[in-house]
Amino acid sequence: MSEESKVLAKRIVQEIWNEGNLELADEIIAPDYADKVAGDGSPVGPDGFKQAVAGIKSAFPDFTITIDDMISENDKVALVWTFKGTHKGELMGIAPTDKKVEFDGVYLYKFREGKLVERSGKRDMFNLMKQLGVIPS
Repeated sequence: MSEESKVLAKRIVQEIWNEGNLELADEIIAPDYADKVAGDGSPVGPDGFKQAVAGIKSAFPDFTITIDDMISENDKVALVWTFKGTHKGELMGIAPTDKKVEFDGVYLYKFREGKLVERSGKRDMFNLMKQLGVIPS
């Protein structure tokens, strides 16, 4: 299960997030998928996941996520990642700044029967907001 989970985690990052293949979400995101990173439990299921990706793509159309490290055990995969992109669209009410940003985070993916059922973790939103000029340096 551990190797299969790693392959799925890499596909989520590369194919869905980086390449924008949203149809793949229907295949590998569980109907009861829960996002615990957002704090309010959203998005839910493949459609919610696709909405989240589309929202980030509209704010940072050129973004890439690089997996810096990955550890897997059984049905869980821990990812250390770096996000890079240019702020070209609205993000959480913040008008486009055209600034290039880079921030990192750690996610824990949990899989069940070959599908992602949960994402938890942290991302460095403070650093992102500083780079966008929302928080003074």
